Amino acid sequence: MRIFQLAILMFILNSLDTHAQQLSSIENKVASYVDEHLPAAIELLKQTTNINSGTLNVEGVKKVGEIFGKELQKAGFNTTWIHLPDSLKRAGHLVATRTGNKGKKIFIIGHLDTVFEPDMPANPFRMINDSTATGQGVNDMKGGDVILILALQALNHYGLLEGSDITVYFTGDEERAGHPVSVSRADFIERAKRCDVALGYEGATATNIVATARRGASSWLLEIFSKQGHSSGIFSDYSGYGAIYEAARIINEFRTTLSTEKYLTFNPGLIVGGTEVTYNENKASANVIGKDNIISPAAIVHGDLRFLTADQKDKAREVMKEIVAKNLNGTRSKITFYDGIPSMAPTEGNNQLLNIINQVSIDMGMGATKAGDPGSRGAGDISYVAEFLDCVDGLGAMGMGAHAPGETIYLKTIPFLSKRTAILINRLVQAK
Repeated sequence: MRIFQLAILMFILNSLDTHAQQLSSIENKVASYVDEHLPAAIELLKQTTNINSGTLNVEGVKKVGEIFGKELQKAGFNTTWIHLPDSLKRAGHLVATRTGNKGKKIFIIGHLDTVFEPDMPANPFRMINDSTATGQGVNDMKGGDVILILALQALNHYGLLEGSDITVYFTGDEERAGHPVSVSRADFIERAKRCDVALGYEGATATNIVATARRGASSWLLEIFSKQGHSSGIFSDYSGYGAIYEAARIINEFRTTLSTEKYLTFNPGLIVGGTEVTYNENKASANVIGKDNIISPAAIVHGDLRFLTADQKDKAREVMKEIVAKNLNGTRSKITFYDGIPSMAPTEGNNQLLNIINQVSIDMGMGATKAGDPGSRGAGDISYVAEFLDCVDGLGAMGMGAHAPGETIYLKTIPFLSKRTAILINRLVQAK
């Protein structure tokens, strides 16, 4: 483990031995509840991590949802399962609600699925040492779900959720949303619209960093066509340059023109070219036939485009279209753009929510909490609702290696993160 990570853990351990004087008496009691019930929370994390809930494993996702649903009921929530049409081939979503008129209306976001499908190598929950555990989805994001549940149970134990209006929404397909998104996220968006603030429990990059902005993700498909001919005529006025040279020109000009713009990235993830090209977008695979003495008549490039604001996305697309239109001799090309997850743009409302979190951290004796670099995070479910309410994400678990074999969680950070969540929610509920 890196030295700075060890330092963070030691700082947390030392800081949490006693609760800060700035916390109220009831907040200190809530913090003590978290400490007392930590073993049960770790057991819940182990139980759910050992259930495969890859996005396409419908039964596994539902099983995890059933377990988390019972835990949310213990916190005084009513739970329901949002079913999706069979055509989407997704499990659906767990929703837990408390209805009232006290304080801010809070929309809390987690997810039940992981990137690890049943046919991938198993990685059950296992302690690496007394502070670190590994397992599929242990960090992204079953750890975040458990942190939230522990906090809500602590608040409920002391009656602090009475009169609150809170919606907890655990989606079943965050890692691979069912299409069309207009269907798979319809209920999610409508419930969020009636709330004031959204709290996202994707992984924390550090205990003192949260996300007030996240980049959006979209994709593009570039198709190139050209004359087919003998390779001896390449570059001539008659034969032209062929599809592969045109593909290379376009993606290189994307790089030279746009790659220095902050928060904008575009990655050509697949490129094929030859005499015969067949591309299967659903399977992200292609078949190609070609010979070195034939000028290739076809090429395909599929890539992504990530952006901080919708305006940045739209401007980048216009530049890309202009580059595509500058066809080399003997070629023609077209580019098609596909919307994915929108961005969570930085807003003053998000910053005000950060200020509340910052004060909680200071009152806990943990120092200031700041906004992280939007460029360091991918897209997430919170982005679907960011235009409607104030949002902060990255409140979940800390660890390393998300989406990869050996994914880990730092167990010693769970108490602080759960206490911060509980105190934050309590202050939002008490807000005028």
